[in-house]
Amino acid sequence: MAGLSLKNTPVEIRFLSARDASAYSNLRLEALETEPEAFGSSPAEHRMLSIDDIATRISDDPENKFVVGAFAHGRLLGTAGFLRDKGLKERHKGQIWGVYITRDARGKGISREMLCLLLDRAIKIDGMEQIKLAVSNTQLSAGRLYRSLGFESFGLERKALKIGDKYVDEEHMVLYIKGPPIKDLRLTHPPPTP
Repeated sequence: MAGLSLKNTPVEIRFLSARDASAYSNLRLEALETEPEAFGSSPAEHRMLSIDDIATRISDDPENKFVVGAFAHGRLLGTAGFLRDKGLKERHKGQIWGVYITRDARGKGISREMLCLLLDRAIKIDGMEQIKLAVSNTQLSAGRLYRSLGFESFGLERKALKIGDKYVDEEHMVLYIKGPPIKDLRLTHPPPTP
């Protein structure tokens, strides 16, 4: 992916399906290898998955799970996943997982666009009240992006990940869904009312 130019290149952002399994698998492996502190999974664990396992994981089920992807030049540049909690007492909650964008595509608003599409669908799910995520303390840009979309911190998990002898803390964040659907998440959330 090195050297990919996005200048004047349209970026397609869409929901992934099982047919995207190979491209997703390759990008996920890149994410796990280049940003080990950002993910709870390891490259070794990912390599144990079959393409069928991955196709099942990213298959679109609009009420329960889906993955958004960004494409340019026919290549997958980024992903963001959503998974609704399964328990009867927890179905009002969902999780964002696996957010990643290639280095060449960072700083261009693509992650924001992926998350906006994801959140637009997720907040319309009947009964959805809150969307959670975890971000490692080393991912400062990601934390700023999530805050700009209205997420707020509700806790810090110290030593959440252990990579060799190094520990990584994770901040747990939530977006509470209140009132009518959010019209345009591309704008930063309004300041708190006095």
